[in-house]
Amino acid sequence: MRPHAVHAVIAVKSLDQAKSRLADRLRPEHRARLVLAMLADTIAATAAVPEIVSITVVTPDPAVADLALSMGAAVHPEPRTAGRDGLNNALADAATGLRHRYGPVDLLALQADLPALRPEELADVLTVAPRGLRSIVVDHAGTGTAALLVRDPIAALEPRFGPGSAGKHRAAGAVDLAGEWPGLRLDVDTADDLDLAIELGAGCATRVALHDIGWPDRVHLPVRRVC
Repeated sequence: MRPHAVHAVIAVKSLDQAKSRLADRLRPEHRARLVLAMLADTIAATAAVPEIVSITVVTPDPAVADLALSMGAAVHPEPRTAGRDGLNNALADAATGLRHRYGPVDLLALQADLPALRPEELADVLTVAPRGLRSIVVDHAGTGTAALLVRDPIAALEPRFGPGSAGKHRAAGAVDLAGEWPGLRLDVDTADDLDLAIELGAGCATRVALHDIGWPDRVHLPVRRVC
């Protein structure tokens, strides 16, 4: 194992529950297609960072699991005891599983919908994050969390994703990392977020999905069929 190697974990809910804030713009099957595409681009960018040595996707959805496995990620079943705080319990359970498997390792929790993420952004985050602390990258809205990093092989992940998560993570002792990182900060929840991701340069899978879905022509959407 490389010194200070990082193990990433990503949680994805069932596709039939995904991206409800886009329900007025996209049919359920199109939202599911988009979620899978954005996850594919997120995994691809994450896997391109040398310091990140494994990616684990925790999900109850078989289609999500199949995609993750096809891209070389591991899959961790969502715990049955996830309860009301399902996302955070799922991330914490997967993080515990990683520590059982690999021993004391650094952990990174990422949002699953970062279609404009660039590997160099994540690499920079890993470089500037202080050791021995829990760090966050706040999302573009300024209240959420795009990434939670534990540069401490013993400290628990303690995820607090959800509404107002940036403040909750800070209250729990996490430090806020400063950096541009526009692709990393842009998790997609709304149509405006999606248009901004396209402007920033969404990944190939997302561009192909949006092209096939027929996303509005007002957005310039270059697309290559071969990703």
